[in-house]
Amino acid sequence: MKVTTRVFGDIDIEDEKIIHFQGGIVGFPDLTDFALIHDAEKDGDSPIRWMQSLQEPNFAMPVMDPLAVCPDYNPVVEDELLRPIGEIHPDSVLVLVTLTVPKNIKEMSVNLQAPFVINADEKKACQIIVDSDKYPVRFPIYDIIKKED
Repeated sequence: MKVTTRVFGDIDIEDEKIIHFQGGIVGFPDLTDFALIHDAEKDGDSPIRWMQSLQEPNFAMPVMDPLAVCPDYNPVVEDELLRPIGEIHPDSVLVLVTLTVPKNIKEMSVNLQAPFVINADEKKACQIIVDSDKYPVRFPIYDIIKKED
């Protein structure tokens, strides 16, 4: 599938790389099909990827593995919330959180309260809302990332 994107221009997405969100994502229920993209011009080891909508070329979100900035991230999720994405095996689950980079880069944060859970085997995903004050919507990461450099 050929997709014209705002961030990456024209790209080819293989059908088997399409991730389906049955109910869309929070705030965008009509956006159901996405692809994970990394910026090939940057370091391939970057923890940041882009979740590109295949229905809306202008919609792409930077995402990352929450364990890269919060090693003890392990929210409790009711099984019922994960049922739409099929049977999950530990080696086929991918959890990602959105990254926000405001004008003041020192205020960079990730949203630990609304992770995306992806069943890599089934290519199905959902976004869940974690019911815990332990994981904030704006978890600051600038200092964490700066230490790793």
